[in-house]
Amino acid sequence: MAENTTAPKSAQIAARPLSPFMLGPYYKFQLTSVLSFAHRISGLALSLGTVLIAIWVLSAANGAWSYAQFATVARSIPGEVLLFAWSWALLYHLCNGIRHLVWDSGFAFEIKHVYLGGYLVVAISLVLTAAVWAVAFAV
Repeated sequence: MAENTTAPKSAQIAARPLSPFMLGPYYKFQLTSVLSFAHRISGLALSLGTVLIAIWVLSAANGAWSYAQFATVARSIPGEVLLFAWSWALLYHLCNGIRHLVWDSGFAFEIKHVYLGGYLVVAISLVLTAAVWAVAFAV
């Protein structure tokens, strides 16, 4: 008779490959995955920020008192934090969208260019956000 050469069930489970989504010492976050996640989150933030823009337009259409109420909330610290986050999300999403257009045209697929593009997207979006806010407070 043939001998049973299969390993016990516990040894089979221990020999399975680990999921790449495991945290800890098994998986290291990469810039590309973080930027991809940030792109999705910024898209969601832009969707939610569009509701705030609609409220802003409606308050302006409802008259001076309604607009003053909205402006009071928008000029508060939480309001300005939300506006700053929304403006960064807009500019980050724009810059990352341009990066994807470069990829769609068949360029910058080498890993060093992928990482360089990622760092540039973050840096340029932060610089543009700071510039927008500097102009807004200068006016």
